[in-house]
Amino acid sequence: MMNEEVRTIMTTDIATAYPFQSVGEIAQIMLQEQLQQLPVVDKDYRLLGLITSYDMWRDCRENLDSESRLVSEVMNTRIIKLAPKDKVGTAAELFMDRRFKTIPVVNLEGTLKGVVTAFDIIRYTLKREYKEPILYREVLC
Repeated sequence: MMNEEVRTIMTTDIATAYPFQSVGEIAQIMLQEQLQQLPVVDKDYRLLGLITSYDMWRDCRENLDSESRLVSEVMNTRIIKLAPKDKVGTAAELFMDRRFKTIPVVNLEGTLKGVVTAFDIIRYTLKREYKEPILYREVLC
């Protein structure tokens, strides 16, 4: 089960941020979409980093003009990435480390292909065990 490739469980329809956007604009997107983090990409969709709610919180404590600052000034560029052929078990092990909530999935050129979250792994495991959801059918299907 954990030898499955992450490309089979990753989320591919994802919101992204650009380095030239303002933190205020990204905060609004994150609130509307109920997201904790967004991958930051360039015009060719190459991954540059992640911006998280924690990054924004930390920045607003240090800078009074945080909302007008650029994503490139606040984002985290030291991130863990996975390749589409990496194993689900590898992602699960990284999540067990508790420092990660979302792991971007990129190809050899660094182009963002999707993200894997701990929820993706939980959903994958549950669906393998129970073909039909027991509770909350509308959420899990």
